[in-house]
Amino acid sequence: MKTALITHADCLTHVTPPGHPEQVARLQHILHALEPLDLNRVTAPLAADDDLVRVHPQSYIDMLRDALPTDGFKQLDGDTHMSPGSLDAAYRAAGGVIRAVDMVIRGDAPNAFVAVRPPGHHAETETPMGFCLFGNVALGAKHALDFHGLSRVAVVDFDVHHGNGTQDLLWDERRALTITSQQMPLWPGTGRRDETGAYYNVINIPLPQHSDGAHMRQVYQAEVFPKLRDFKPELILISAGFDAHRDDPLAELNWDTDDFAWLAQEICAIAATICQGRVVSVLEGGYDLAALAASAKAHVEQLCEAAK
Repeated sequence: MKTALITHADCLTHVTPPGHPEQVARLQHILHALEPLDLNRVTAPLAADDDLVRVHPQSYIDMLRDALPTDGFKQLDGDTHMSPGSLDAAYRAAGGVIRAVDMVIRGDAPNAFVAVRPPGHHAETETPMGFCLFGNVALGAKHALDFHGLSRVAVVDFDVHHGNGTQDLLWDERRALTITSQQMPLWPGTGRRDETGAYYNVINIPLPQHSDGAHMRQVYQAEVFPKLRDFKPELILISAGFDAHRDDPLAELNWDTDDFAWLAQEICAIAATICQGRVVSVLEGGYDLAALAASAKAHVEQLCEAAK
């Protein structure tokens, strides 16, 4: 079977103001880079409110619906905006993750990459922020646990910014292990080592400013991979942000494209030994278009190799 690529054209209708880093071109560049790969291309469905309330209250969903503009932009916070197509895009992003989880758990795909926007790992329970509206990866984790009845799932978030939203949404979920590495200091300012979740189910790994891929590899081998193996998740979800790349304009880590390939390869190898290779990777950040496209392609190529 082939790696599933799950996306939807609606994710291109979420338009941000001119000059905004989370732009339509991000997804266009990724999809163009992935065109040569032999993937099972799947359409992302719309999530249902019944799905979204696993992580967000209905009042929050209704607030976003009421905020949706009929033209122009609606600014929700300092850097999070909605345009007329934003809510459909967000529902497709959340629905795409649910579809990916369903396919991988049911054996319809060995693993999956969900190429969607807006991203999700900064969206807190009742707060849109950091370009994010719905907590896509946290929703995927809860869907795997509550709908499919899995006992343990893990989230690995290597976006350069701390996944404060995923941490918030899974803080009280003892069945989910959330491991997130991030540059510190950096926005949003969370992600300290003493933020450990209600059941010591959150592991934060701050990475120093200007550190490189060699440092990251050492840290992941020493701290992340042993925790994953010990937890023995039945599914691994990845928040795949590519903004730790040395060319990214919004941060100051110095990873290369090969580092993202290495991370995917290592996570897939662990998944092969503990959870039948079940991996669902979901797009988060990455704002230099060339670096984003190259890194995402290298990441997905490793998923494809693991699927063989």
